Amino acid sequence: MDPVSTIVWIVVFVVVTVTVTGFSRRIGWSAPFVLVVVGAAASFLPSVPHIELEPELVLYGLLPPLLFAAAIRTSIVDVRARRDGILLLSVGLVAFTVVTVGLTAWLVVPAISLAAAFAFGAVVAPTDAVAITAIAGRLGLPRRVVTVLEGESLLNDATALVALNAAIAAILSTVSPLSVTGDFVVAVVGGVGVGLAVGYVLAMIRRQLHAPVLDTSLSLVTPYLAFILGELVHGSGVLAVVIAGLFLGYRAPVIQSAEARIAESINWRTIQFLLENAVFLFIGLNLESILEGVRLTGTGFWATVWISLVILAALLASRFVWMAITTSIYRYGPRRLRERGWSWRTGVAVSFAGMRGVVTLAAVFLLPPETPQRELLQLLAFVVVVGTLLQGLALPWIIRRLRLPPPDRSQERVEAQMLLAEAQTAGLARLDAEVTDADEDRVIGRLRTNARFLANALDNPAPDDAEPLPAAYNRLRRAMIEAERAAVLAARVEGRYQEPAIRSALAFIDVEESALKAGSPKHHDG
Repeated sequence: MDPVSTIVWIVVFVVVTVTVTGFSRRIGWSAPFVLVVVGAAASFLPSVPHIELEPELVLYGLLPPLLFAAAIRTSIVDVRARRDGILLLSVGLVAFTVVTVGLTAWLVVPAISLAAAFAFGAVVAPTDAVAITAIAGRLGLPRRVVTVLEGESLLNDATALVALNAAIAAILSTVSPLSVTGDFVVAVVGGVGVGLAVGYVLAMIRRQLHAPVLDTSLSLVTPYLAFILGELVHGSGVLAVVIAGLFLGYRAPVIQSAEARIAESINWRTIQFLLENAVFLFIGLNLESILEGVRLTGTGFWATVWISLVILAALLASRFVWMAITTSIYRYGPRRLRERGWSWRTGVAVSFAGMRGVVTLAAVFLLPPETPQRELLQLLAFVVVVGTLLQGLALPWIIRRLRLPPPDRSQERVEAQMLLAEAQTAGLARLDAEVTDADEDRVIGRLRTNARFLANALDNPAPDDAEPLPAAYNRLRRAMIEAERAAVLAARVEGRYQEPAIRSALAFIDVEESALKAGSPKHHDG
């Protein structure tokens, strides 16, 4: 394909991704599933070029930024508080899935070796961080459930890829349990060490950068730096990216300016949106070539369907069985575990939230050409991704039937307002220390009025049937901002001011509007 055609197809690809995703969200469908279906249908059109999913491109090019974008928004405090549940899923469940699905594949897939079967089990073991975050955010799940699911999807990739490397080595040669254990320890220690080192060094550098453009530019290369260095020391590049993201996300308020944080957030949200949805469209576009490979193996249509159903059933059953075991341990184990445990309803919700995605499709293409039934295993991985995304469509109905308690939004708003009031009290104290005789009384009065407004609203709330004072302030101030922006734009049309003055005024209004949105109840409700 010539360069011009490549650029044209990239533009078409982005437009289709954005359009399909926006349409799916508008009607309440699962965007990842719809994108896979659209890509699969397009793969059979003669005018659509064949796009081969290169595993190195996904693992080195797409996976690091996707994981980093999710990690910098994940609370390291919440992950630490639920670390036992996260480890049970990201390590224990992955190992259990590798064995369960591996043995099942060994029994039902013709002419497959045990090493290849375990390699396939490692391929389908990790859940997808993108699909989990998208669905969990819409359902209003309890906070600790969301934390466990997001922590699992961030960390289980490392466990699965270590298991996959061991199985591939067994396909090509002979390995021992001792060497597998050693590789796992090296991967974890190396990944965590590199992630912390990259995070610490970049935090020191970014503290010295005052330009948001420079800070954001360094942020964009961080996941690649962590991944490459992690792989160079034979550690887990995936784990290095996650640890670096968690560390930098936690330290962001200290090492970055407000402008840099806003710029970084917007950029990473855009990158994550494009990459995460584009990957699912890529998955669908590979269906035609995968089916052609299976046809050449001569497995047969009905035999392939039966094998696919058995593998999918084994995968789903392994998650349910593991969750039943862990829930029982939490419910009936030692007192320390009972105090941190979850209910059976929570266990069922977590069992259904096991969608697969980009890592599974990338990992299956890492299987060496010597792998028995390689083409059939690629199709089975595709079936697993689509099947688990279909399962995810039932999650809203399941959550409603389980009647899990949603997050207490009103309590969260009250806590946020109380914290802001404490912060503003500290700000007033600092104002008293900074004021000099040369400062204008009008400036000081404006600062004190704005800082005391929230504290007064908490101490003297509006009547129960009236609109809360902060909400009333936001509503009226937004109306004022809308009029202010309209006046500035009208002045631009009339040509009464130069463009630098227009842009400066619009930027000032945008910053205040962003601050109002960040503190509004609707914003906190997602």
